[in-house]
Amino acid sequence: MTPGLLLAYVLFCFATAGTPGPNNMMLLASGANFGFRRTVLHILGISCGLGVMVLAMGFGLGGVFRAYPVLHEALRWIGAAYMLWLAWKIGTSTKISDKDLGRPMTFLQAAAFQWVNPKAWAMALGAVTTYAPEGGGWTIVPLLAGTFMLVGAPCSAAWAGFGQGLRPFLDRPAVLRTFNITMAVLLVASLYPLLTEGKPVAEPARIALAR
Repeated sequence: MTPGLLLAYVLFCFATAGTPGPNNMMLLASGANFGFRRTVLHILGISCGLGVMVLAMGFGLGGVFRAYPVLHEALRWIGAAYMLWLAWKIGTSTKISDKDLGRPMTFLQAAAFQWVNPKAWAMALGAVTTYAPEGGGWTIVPLLAGTFMLVGAPCSAAWAGFGQGLRPFLDRPAVLRTFNITMAVLLVASLYPLLTEGKPVAEPARIALAR
């Protein structure tokens, strides 16, 4: 990979990992409700989960979805249903948790969530189909995955940190309830373009960059 192409890929990673989407809306809510320290495993789970997805796409999984698009379609709707449930959980939360009231996502939960996150699929497939040259998988794909993790983790941390910064303003139940309902609505809204774009497997880079 040339330096110019690597720079373009870093910008791609920043644009897709740093812009609003299901992961970042959940990190913002988690930082506000649980604090940054308790959200660290959530951040790491997202980063590692996306890295594994890029590896899987680069080493053949993307071809499976292109051959059997119904599988990708089913995953999109399963993911949407799961995110609606998460939005409900966020929207009905009424207390800031320091210890015992609820808990943030664990590392494994956050990593597994990427497999039902439509934006994560578009990001991973876009990374591979746009930046991995034909026949260069064994050398390029790990580089793509590692770069995605290195760029994505600080972006995720920034969203969680912003949520942490909001905690002093959320000590009143009515304010916190309004914030959580807003986060739930934004999480649901983030699904709309991902589920109405048509077939993201066919145009992964355009869809990912648009988010």
